[in-house]
Amino acid sequence: MKNPLDPRHKKRQRLVEDLFRKEFHDQPIDLKALDIFSHIDFIDKNIQKAAPEFPIEKINRADLAILRLAIYELLIEKKQPPKAIIDEAIELAKEYGGETSPSFINGALGNIVQNNYDNTSQI
Repeated sequence: MKNPLDPRHKKRQRLVEDLFRKEFHDQPIDLKALDIFSHIDFIDKNIQKAAPEFPIEKINRADLAILRLAIYELLIEKKQPPKAIIDEAIELAKEYGGETSPSFINGALGNIVQNNYDNTSQI
């Protein structure tokens, strides 16, 4: 992220907010967020592989929304370079997460890229 006003960053902010909101309320969300939710089992399995010491239900909901978006972009969408996706996820973690969120997000996504998890089992 070069600029917090970058339209791509703003779109990711809205997506993270939609993903977070969907955890608690049944409200209309962005079509891309719906697509992310259509792959939620695959995405969550990859989160578990990347951070096995943190069960999905124990992960901070803001961090979980950021991870879901980033894993969707890394393993399903594949339109951006992994480094750009991870950098953007870390920036989102600084904005929405807690004190340890950026390092947690970086570590989990780094594991996914480093281990090149199989994405052939998509839903």
